[in-house]
This record gives sequence, C-alpha cells and structure tokens, in this order.
Amino acid sequence: MAQIHHFEYGALTPTVSYILSVLGSLLGLTGAVRLRSAKTSGERFWWLTLATVAIGVTGIWSMHFVAMLGFDVDGTPIRYDIGLTAASAIIALVSVGVGLSIALLGETASKIRILIGGVLAGLGVAAMHYTGMAAMELRGEIHYAGREVAASVAIAVVAATVALWLTLVVNKPIAIFASALVMGIAVNGMHFTGMLAMSVTPDDGTFGSVEGATAANLLVPVGGAVIFAIIGMGYALVSAPTEEDRAAALYLQQRIDNRQAAPAAPAQVPFGGQPSSQQQPQGRAGRTTLGDASWTYRDRSQ
Repeated sequence: MAQIHHFEYGALTPTVSYILSVLGSLLGLTGAVRLRSAKTSGERFWWLTLATVAIGVTGIWSMHFVAMLGFDVDGTPIRYDIGLTAASAIIALVSVGVGLSIALLGETASKIRILIGGVLAGLGVAAMHYTGMAAMELRGEIHYAGREVAASVAIAVVAATVALWLTLVVNKPIAIFASALVMGIAVNGMHFTGMLAMSVTPDDGTFGSVEGATAANLLVPVGGAVIFAIIGMGYALVSAPTEEDRAAALYLQQRIDNRQAAPAAPAQVPFGGQPSSQQQPQGRAGRTTLGDASWTYRDRSQ
C-alpha cells in the first residue's frame, strides 16, 4: 500500500477547513433564524437560498476542498476531474437545500420533518464527499474500508440532523456561535473519517503524467467564489431589516396614518352666531339714505 499523508502542510489545512465550516454554519444558522421570522414567501425563499449556500457550499464543500489540499500519496501526483469536482459541489448544495426546505418550511410534525430532512441531507453530504474523492486521478488503485465508510455516512446523517434541529431552535447570537462550533467539528469529523477509509495500491507500471487539474489550479477560482459568497451573505445579513426594524417602521407608519386621518378643527364662531370680523368678506363700504332712513352698506362685488 502506498503511504498516505492527510496533513501535508501540517495544521494549516485542517485549521482553515475548520474555520470555513464554522463560518458557513454561522451564516447558515443566522439565515435560518431570519427565515423563521420572514413574513412573505419571497423573503422565505431568499433566506432559504442564503442558508443553503452558506451551509452546503461554504460550510461543507469548501471545507472538503481545502482539506484535500493537504492530502498526498507517495509516488504519484494527484489531479482532479473538473466535472466530478463541480458535481460534488452541486450535490452538497441540493442535498442541504432539500433538508432545510423540509425542516424549515413545514408547520406540523417538526420532529419527523427534521429526521427526514437530516437523513436526506446527510446522505447527500456523504455522496458529495465520495464524489469529490472519485474526482481524484492518481497512479494507483483506490480502495475503501467498509467500516470507516459506514461510520462516515452515519456521522454525516447525525450531523445533518443535529444541524437541522439547531436551525429550528437557536435564536440568540451566543447560541448560534456555539452551535456553529459544534457543526464545524461534526463536518470535519465526517470528512476525515471518510479519508481514513481510503487506501491506495500503487501502480508501478504506469508512467507519464496524470490528467486533470491540480489543486493549485482550482484554488484560485474556488477561493474567489467562496470569498465572494461570504462577503455577499454577510452584507445581506447586515443590511436586512430585523424584527426591531420592522416594528419601528410599523409604529411610524401608524403615527403617520393616524395624523392624516384626524378631522380638521372646526372654525370658532363667536357668541351670537356671527363670524368674527376677521372672517367677514372684504369689500367697499358706503352709506346711503332713503327718505328719513339711512343705513350703512358694504359692497361685496369686489
């Protein structure tokens, strides 16, 4: 068997992969909290999409990719099939999106929905992992130990189920942060358990280069996409109105509506029923006589 190294760059790759998984989980859980308080279907779809991208792509798939940068096998270069690598990202996105939809968009039987969503999402995460492993091209034959594979799938299902449960119960920032730390441990635990299941039988008779993209070739586009996604999701979370903002806007609107609906104050009429002199119409005044009678008149034609 060929010698396998999971930490070719020491603690760098597992540390970065853990940070990515925690950051993705943190953004995803925050998006789930906003989804639960959303008032319209459009808002719910928006927050569901952000939570799916945060957990599925940033927290799970990018963590897997970064951890693979530290993977090395003696005696052979490692290349990656671009199509299978992209397929693994799509599997992670779809499976997490389905799990979140089942858990968060229903109104009854929450425990059953969490269990169903957790199983589907966990199986999808495991499929993502082994699809990403199948994307590797090297000189040799890859084998997997059944016990470690089963353990990694079980960890994925349990981790996904717990993650969906957390999206329904956490609200306060400290609880969200603590939950993200736990989710990061679960995601990395699943990945490295699956990696322990792998062994490679070297093929000494194979010469020449191995086809496919190197990890360095994929690092720039993948890293750029992840950074752009994190910045975009962070901006969306910061700029989106909270419950306090909605309550304040509703209060101000009610004050405006009440003021516009209030009736105008009636004109003050002095004692005797005649309007005050300031409100009498203006015109030309004069005096006329008729026989022994005389009176004052006001010309109102002007």
